[in-house]
Amino acid sequence: MDLKMKPVLELQAGLWSGKTTSRELTEQALARIKDPDGEGSRAFLAVHEESALVAADASDRLRAQGVVPSPLAGLPVSLKDLFDEQGQQTLAGSKSLEGSAPATKDSIVTARLRAAGAVLVGRTNLTEFAYSGLGLNGHYDTPRNPWDRETGRIPGGSSSGAGVSVADGMCAVAIGTDTGGSVRIPSALNGVTGFKTSTGRIPLDGVYPLSSTLDSVGPLAPTVTCCIVTDAILDDRAPIVPRALPIENLRFGIPQNYVLNDLDHHVASTFEGTLEALSRAGATITEVNSSMYEEIPAAMPNGGILGAEAFTHHRPRMDEFKDSYDPRVWIRIRRGENLSAADLIDCHRIRA
Repeated sequence: MDLKMKPVLELQAGLWSGKTTSRELTEQALARIKDPDGEGSRAFLAVHEESALVAADASDRLRAQGVVPSPLAGLPVSLKDLFDEQGQQTLAGSKSLEGSAPATKDSIVTARLRAAGAVLVGRTNLTEFAYSGLGLNGHYDTPRNPWDRETGRIPGGSSSGAGVSVADGMCAVAIGTDTGGSVRIPSALNGVTGFKTSTGRIPLDGVYPLSSTLDSVGPLAPTVTCCIVTDAILDDRAPIVPRALPIENLRFGIPQNYVLNDLDHHVASTFEGTLEALSRAGATITEVNSSMYEEIPAAMPNGGILGAEAFTHHRPRMDEFKDSYDPRVWIRIRRGENLSAADLIDCHRIRA
């Protein structure tokens, strides 16, 4: 049974029926990660081959006894390199943290995944300190978008390795973070599904911060149902498989100002084609013009809330480790120094 882009519940059915085992799925994932012709070396910063196979074998033994903790049990899962794993370094995609001590305990998210029986295959690449929507990493290279490897198009970020790891079948589900689009952008660009949870709903203990006010955790996976099931596990709830509503009941508001400005022609034509397909399927498409979008630049002077909080976190170490930062990221973080207290209050007011 091929792991690549298979829904979580379909993989679980294969495990129950004996069509596959956790060991087989994990070996598939690891083989793709290690494939010299693939993106594994760019998508992953660390690979847990030995511990993943041990966990997979343990899952198969438990399943034989009828013990299956969750729909993720026995499935390969990747973790963005922001989540602490006991005994592993958390690099946050940065050379400047290569001298840091290994984590002394799992993040809450990591612990919940382990308790759910997920097989953690490795730690995925990202834009340094999760501060960009492009997915570029000047230290560890950038995984190439699966839809156009020859050109080397961007994977989106900051959860670049997460998106590519799902699209290329290196895992069943990836866990990322989202502050300003870091789950949603790579999901869209890699052709997978991503879900940004509400900030504060999933605990951030043991997650390297970008912006404490805006950071959130979210899954990247083949389908919406996969994300819903995974989200329940991250939120420490019993997973409930939802019933999909008919598309005829859905209404889509399409902004006409600001967000669609200056689209490349092939992006615009693909977007229009998607709207036409939704309309043919019965969805209602409504054009929307709102001044809210025009307020976005004013709401983010010098990076806004994100910029101020990123600078506050990095300020104690920025000058000492300047040469180890990606210059683009260093400049981006440094902008937050120029945000006044009054500016920050205005940012919170506009956001509210």
